[in-house]
Amino acid sequence: MTDFFDGTVWAIAAGVISWSIIIGAVVYIPFRRSPVAAQAWLLLFFFLPWVALLIYLAVGNARHPKWRRDRIAEVPDIIRKAIGHISLESMGGMRSLRPHHRMTAHLVHRIGRFPCLADNRIRLDADYNRVVDRIAGDIDAAKHHAHVMVYILQNDQAGNKVLSALERAARRGVKCRLLIDAVGSSRDRKAIAKRLKGSGVELQLILPLRFWNRATRLDLRNHRKIVVVDGRVGWVGSQNMHRIEYEPKTFYRELMARVEGPVVLELQAIFIGDWYLETEEDIASRDLMPEPLPPSPDRTATAQVLPSGPDYPMAGVDVLFTDLIYSARQRVVLATPYFIPNEPLLVALRTAVSKGVRVTLFVTSTTNSMLIDRAQQSYYDELLEAGVEVMLYRERFLHAKHLSIDDDIAIVGSANMDRRSFELNSEVTLIAYNEDLVRDLRVIEDDYRAKSHRLQLKDWEKRGFFMQLAENATRLISPLL
Repeated sequence: MTDFFDGTVWAIAAGVISWSIIIGAVVYIPFRRSPVAAQAWLLLFFFLPWVALLIYLAVGNARHPKWRRDRIAEVPDIIRKAIGHISLESMGGMRSLRPHHRMTAHLVHRIGRFPCLADNRIRLDADYNRVVDRIAGDIDAAKHHAHVMVYILQNDQAGNKVLSALERAARRGVKCRLLIDAVGSSRDRKAIAKRLKGSGVELQLILPLRFWNRATRLDLRNHRKIVVVDGRVGWVGSQNMHRIEYEPKTFYRELMARVEGPVVLELQAIFIGDWYLETEEDIASRDLMPEPLPPSPDRTATAQVLPSGPDYPMAGVDVLFTDLIYSARQRVVLATPYFIPNEPLLVALRTAVSKGVRVTLFVTSTTNSMLIDRAQQSYYDELLEAGVEVMLYRERFLHAKHLSIDDDIAIVGSANMDRRSFELNSEVTLIAYNEDLVRDLRVIEDDYRAKSHRLQLKDWEKRGFFMQLAENATRLISPLL
């Protein structure tokens, strides 16, 4: 009898605690989440309150710890000081824009702090191995400094070329700084640190995991890819520094932009801010922000950079994507490996098609995550019904992330079309207002099209019931992925 009562007491206590967790979640979570994300969390709490509580404590609050937020609060002053070195002549980029582009440029400046700059030379490169060689070559040509920030760096064939170039530059007396994400580069970070010890290359891990009083979050990562050499040459885009076959039999296709001109200094300023966040060392100085070279006929692109993520609380790259899609008049082309949109972005795509805009979405045929595959596929029905062209790229794993609007705006960067990039990851996006660059991007898009299968609604609707069930179930938790 005693055992019975003991069991009953424990069952009642467990039930009371479970319901307390659920009620607490109902009260607490909606104040700190978008409605969609809150619904997903509450669904998890109702079905698995104990599991949900543990997961939420680990990754549920999309904010850095207080010590990190205190540093982030100081970044605007550091950025302001850095971009204060940019010449006033370069600031005239706004005057060269069409009226409706000026509104976009104002938006980017307002949310990301970086102005629109004229007289830039921007070249796209979609050849994976060539990009690695060219970055190493630019570092080999460095005279003053070389800054590299990347989410994944491996000590393999590709990573070795960049690391070797940094080591050679350091031996020449060039100041070399390297930032790598502690989680993204976890596989080889110890080997890289050991290799670079005593080389003169300064290595800093971004957000190394801590579990004591200065605890850091596993899921808030720095996903940016930036290279700056002498403040004259910059690289930005989707490519990490690992061999093209990152996973067995999975070959990556990327897109990077090599930039020269004043906009390189905006990439530099972002690096300076990120360096401060990890070291509390303010390296902003005139020698890192040199006067731009005189403009040449092939340096005519007007451009600006948008950093986004928890370290730029006012900047949301999804706000930019949504605004640009609404502004489109003829054509929108998106390429992303992960497409799990929020509702405003989804509405913008449907609205664009309704206005007569041709909208094309390139996604990789299968991602490297079954959960993401199912969540992504759950959106295909409404996209196809709305009239969006869904193109499944089959040749490689399409890891490139870019967007083109009409014939005169090209966007290249590190951000995916998913909540992780919209809210959790630190990202960087280059916005260029230039018809020549869009034409170059169209060539890449046409190559995608030749190597893709266009998804048809009538064929998609034939997939099995259990596949649809898996997609719908995964979509419910997609805000948590």
